[in-house]
Amino acid sequence: MKMGLARAVVGPATAVLSLAAAVSCSPGPTVPPGPSMRLAPAPEISFARALSPRGFRLPEDHGPHFEFQTEWWYYTGNLSAEDGRRFGFQLTFFRRGLSPGASPPAGLATNQIWFAHFAITDVAAGKHHMAERFARGAAGLAGADARPFRVWLEDWTVESRNDDGSALHVRAGDGEMLLDLELEARKPLVAHGDRGLSPKSDEPGNASYYVGYTRLAARGRIGSEGSNVAAAGEAWFDHEWSTSALGPRVVGWDWWSLQLDDGRELMFFVIRREDGAAEPASGGTLVARDATTRRLGRDDVQIEVVERWTSPETKAEYPARWRLRVPSEDLALEVSPRVRDQEMRTSFTYWEGAVQVEGTSRGREVAGQGYVELTGYARSMQGVF
Repeated sequence: MKMGLARAVVGPATAVLSLAAAVSCSPGPTVPPGPSMRLAPAPEISFARALSPRGFRLPEDHGPHFEFQTEWWYYTGNLSAEDGRRFGFQLTFFRRGLSPGASPPAGLATNQIWFAHFAITDVAAGKHHMAERFARGAAGLAGADARPFRVWLEDWTVESRNDDGSALHVRAGDGEMLLDLELEARKPLVAHGDRGLSPKSDEPGNASYYVGYTRLAARGRIGSEGSNVAAAGEAWFDHEWSTSALGPRVVGWDWWSLQLDDGRELMFFVIRREDGAAEPASGGTLVARDATTRRLGRDDVQIEVVERWTSPETKAEYPARWRLRVPSEDLALEVSPRVRDQEMRTSFTYWEGAVQVEGTSRGREVAGQGYVELTGYARSMQGVF
């Protein structure tokens, strides 16, 4: 892990505090020696809350929302190289505010912590490469702009190629692996939940604003820095911002983003409690071929875990294959990882990986691909987000 930030300088009072005030690092009982992240709440600071649906404007809402405490821009995809090899990729930028509002426009003072996760899965080799970076939101080290849209941390960047942010250039590398892609949305921006308001519990304001492109064409280069290959495929983009915490009995969540070859996409998440039950706010979105959307509630999707996998590094046990059924759509899918070990052993440990999909839809065969995220299996996510 690359800790590019030893201290955070917080404006406007320009008080200096240790990064540990916002990010404390300590080894956990099930994680091998190394740092872990805990983003503590800022006391007596009033951030905005996601309370009701709102309209969205582009490219403004692709940019940062500094009145909210937490925000992320998330890019994943499945690619095929010219020689037939398959790859998965993830690039996620996280922003955490120590106080509401943007950082001062110049100097080293900042109230924003930025970090990013980068991963490439080489399916044929059975390898998953990951990297993490941190930076202060000052001196041009990391940040986001809306017009034109851009989000970056050092030389890991996503930049808009057009006015509305639906065409993008994505680039990241860490000396070992490289990702350099052009992305172009094939469907309009989707507002998940209730017109973009995505509740995480029954408590008012414990929600996020959640939008994204569920199908983007992807083309470019991927692989090792010295031997990358031309590849093409499809990608997924999510953007969420919020000021909220998980409910008191919640340990983590399971999240699926699936792209089917009949032109539909399925996003679904299950927020898991300590007793194994799913939060009532769990749900998702089914995006039709014509881009119309249907909101799914917790009980609209039936999920069965078929296999499990135990990490040899952290000893965390994860679900490793699933059956997902949407009875009202007569849709039955089996989802399995392309590589079992796609665990992200970063400052907080989770599993994030490329998956393949097979199944039936109204009696006809359907296939697809996507990404799955599993949190709270190595350690509870309480106090992290």
